[in-house]
Amino acid sequence: MKKYLKPLYTVLWIAGFLLFQLAQAPAEDAPPVNQPLAVVIKVEGMISPASLDLIRRGLAEAAKRKADIAVLEMQTPGGLYDSMQTIIQIILDSPVPVATYVSPPGSHAASAGTYILYASHIAAMAPSTVIGAATPIRMGDNSPSENSDPSMTDPKSVQPKSTLEHKMVNDAAAYIRGLAELRGRNAEWAERAVRDAESLTATESLAKKAIDLIAIDVNELLEKVDGRTVKMAQNKTLKLNTKNARIERLESDWRTELLGVIAHPNVAFMLMTLGSYGLIYECINPGAILPGVIGIISFILGLFAMNVLPVDYTGLALMLTGIALMIGEAFAPAFGALGIGGAISFAVGATMLIDSVDPNFGIDPWLIGATTVTSLGFLSVLVAVTLRAQRSPSMTGQEELMQTPAQVLVWSQGHGEVRITGEIWKATAASPEFIINPGDMVKVVEIDGLRLIVRPV
Repeated sequence: MKKYLKPLYTVLWIAGFLLFQLAQAPAEDAPPVNQPLAVVIKVEGMISPASLDLIRRGLAEAAKRKADIAVLEMQTPGGLYDSMQTIIQIILDSPVPVATYVSPPGSHAASAGTYILYASHIAAMAPSTVIGAATPIRMGDNSPSENSDPSMTDPKSVQPKSTLEHKMVNDAAAYIRGLAELRGRNAEWAERAVRDAESLTATESLAKKAIDLIAIDVNELLEKVDGRTVKMAQNKTLKLNTKNARIERLESDWRTELLGVIAHPNVAFMLMTLGSYGLIYECINPGAILPGVIGIISFILGLFAMNVLPVDYTGLALMLTGIALMIGEAFAPAFGALGIGGAISFAVGATMLIDSVDPNFGIDPWLIGATTVTSLGFLSVLVAVTLRAQRSPSMTGQEELMQTPAQVLVWSQGHGEVRITGEIWKATAASPEFIINPGDMVKVVEIDGLRLIVRPV
């Protein structure tokens, strides 16, 4: 018996030894105790309501996880001024230090991206990146006025051409100067980035103290900012602890992706227009179902997009008025007056719809023109055809029998049977004088119960 138990004892001893060693060894995947946490939020494309939603939820998640730092890995050509201001306010109020990192190499953070960079607790850039060109409006061409001397024109200076533009540039310059003073960065260059649309490379930005550091990647960024003291909200200071930090990336979810698509002015404009088409068709032709379903879904999505976009409600009212006038042209033809007036109102309203100073964040004029012409033709034809169908005589029941010729099957002494609409009916001649023979075609002139009164065709 002992001969058989000895190998079993040996196996159990080896298994116990291995389990003891595994228990003593630390788990490779488990993070060290008190390891710093860095939350990285990737911000790409135009600064828009979708970007605002992503950054707001990302910083809230970083605060919830008690992260040591949040990194906005940014690449943007600019965007909406209103969304940018809200993002900056969120950064200023954030309980988690925020580092804006212009990355990857070769990208840029222009216009709104420069403001966000200046507002962040840490401003960093990857090599071969660019910031600047922060003028809030397109100052247009630099062509001098008719009475000016071309030799006196400074090609590097982009001056506002109206009182409104002058006020906006002054406001933006003061705004970014205030951010620069708050973070201790180069305020003079920041103002030139607004007034003269200047841009800087990463090396030039560091030399002019527009940023805090240059880093090849996020890991190097976290190594370089470790131990720095930053100024938080309510004049509190915080020493950064980011060395060997664990990096967690927050990706945009379906909500942000959907908002990024529908919140584009062109898409929101088309959703509102398509929704109007569907609802109008359903109202004119009740029971179609599908156009109404598509219309209501499109209209709700369009309203959701308009809710987050800077909408001029005068423009929206003009668009709806234009659609109503184009429908009125089909109901009460006015030799084109209502239709042309509606088209003009629709086009002007669409042009005014997005209240943004960023020329890259508006509705494409070609799209407005094409949609206006299409709307005028589509709504006029749709309403006219629908009304014609509603006014045409009914072709079912007795009306159908009165409009359809019948073939005589059997006939004798003024009475017989006829086939009409695939059915066989008893028939009587409308007058004894009518000569009717089998095979003739007759017309129904009256219906007497279940008997047709007919005459020859």
